[in-house]
Order: sequence, then C-alpha cells, then structure tokens
Amino acid sequence: MHRRAFLAAGATGSLAALAGCASLFGSSSSVDHPGTLDASFHANKPLPEDDDPGDGYPPEREDPPEERSIDTSRFGTTTTNDEQVALAPIEVTRYWHQRSEARFVDARSLEAYEQAHVYGAVSSPAQRGSEGGGIDGWAEDDRIVCYCGCPHHLSSIRAAGLQKAGYTDVYVIDEGFGPWLNNDFAMRGTNFSAPQEAVVEGEVDSAHAGEYAWATHEASGQQEAAPIGDDGAFALHLKFYDVTDDAPIRVQTPEFDVTEPLGDLTETVLTG
Repeated sequence: MHRRAFLAAGATGSLAALAGCASLFGSSSSVDHPGTLDASFHANKPLPEDDDPGDGYPPEREDPPEERSIDTSRFGTTTTNDEQVALAPIEVTRYWHQRSEARFVDARSLEAYEQAHVYGAVSSPAQRGSEGGGIDGWAEDDRIVCYCGCPHHLSSIRAAGLQKAGYTDVYVIDEGFGPWLNNDFAMRGTNFSAPQEAVVEGEVDSAHAGEYAWATHEASGQQEAAPIGDDGAFALHLKFYDVTDDAPIRVQTPEFDVTEPLGDLTETVLTG
C-alpha cells in the first residue's frame, strides 16, 4: 500500500512512538528508529524529511519513478524456519523505496543500524527460531521489506517471523544491504563506511541440516547467522563494525558453543 493511502486510511493511529513487536511465541523484539535512539543521525545526501521515523516508510519524494508492473511471483525464494520467504531483487526494492510503497525493516544488530541503514527503515533484529512476531500498528497486508548484510540470512529469519505472525506481503532484499551501501542509495546513519568482513566456517552432523549457526560479538551485540547445509557445513559471513582480530566472538551451533578471538576462528574449520 502506498504510504499516502496508508496515512489517509488512518490505520491504528500514530506510529511515531513505536516501541516493540508482539511475538507469536510469547516474547517480544525491540523496534528502534532515529526517534528513539540517542545517536546523531544524518542522511548521506539531500532527502525529504522523515516526519514519522517509526513507520518504516521512506518519505514521499517530489519526483518518484513512474509506476510499473512487477510480477512478484517470479521472485526466487528461500525456506527459513519452515517459511518460504521471497527474495526481491535490489532494483525492485529501491523502486518501492523511491515510491514509498513498502515499509523497511533492518534485521541486523542495532550497532550496524546506527552506522548506516536504508533511509526510513526501523531496526528489528532477527531472533533465533524466527521469534519476534509482528510490529505494533502495522497491518498484516502491508508490504514489508527486510534486509541484512549477509546477504539475506538474518533478514530471512526476521521475515519468517513476520510471516508466522500472519503478515502476507513480506520480502527480503536478495543481494543484501552491501550493494545498497556501495551504490550510495538513500541512507541515514552516523558513518557510511563499509564494515569489516570475515568468514567463520564449521561443520556439525548432517542431521542438523536446515538449522542455524550463530556468531555474536557480545560486547556490541553484533550478530550473524548462517544455515547449516545438507552436509553439515556452514559459513558465517561476518560484517561487523569496529571488531579486531583479538575480539572474542561466540559461535553457537546445535552441537557446540565456543568463544575465541576472531582471528583464531577464521584460521580453522570449527567442529564439535
């Protein structure tokens, strides 16, 4: 639904004080945005003022692209926690963004969100098992685009949580936030530099195929996830800010839980 139509409908009142998510599983996930955070955010280029930073919509532009037909049934999909999640090409999500026709959800950590995020997006980090549920005041038929940087593991986890809560028009950016950042698309943040990248590989029993491995820098809350393949292998593609090789990273799998310096983790294949 176009943002202007949504506002005209008066759906569920103001979202400026958006505070949380109601989870299908009885827990809740935090939802933050520039109106709730202390960081000094700025845009990466001249952009319309966002008067309602908690609604997930980018503000309307004076010169949006012309309307065109998009066949979402042709999008690829990925299965995450028993949900089939649609992978939207970045050029389509940018088109929706420029026309203010989708709400945007950043599924990365709050630390990553504060560094740089899609202009207008709210922060709602992925939770294990796709807990997190819906977002207060957002109608279940609203178009929602989730994204992360890996390129779509965390975002698919968050999108699956929305679908489990009854949302019916949910997508993730297939290529992830990296190309959005590299192409200098519309963003807000405190620092638009790229994160450091590292890969942590491991193996568990193939019986765990389809489950997830997680990596966390607990001091900053930054996290990454990766599905375990049919052969039991996984590769965690970390895109963390201000994390050195000496920084302790916790890796959790269905078989083991280990905390080691990042530099050590990248030099071996973790096993149980």
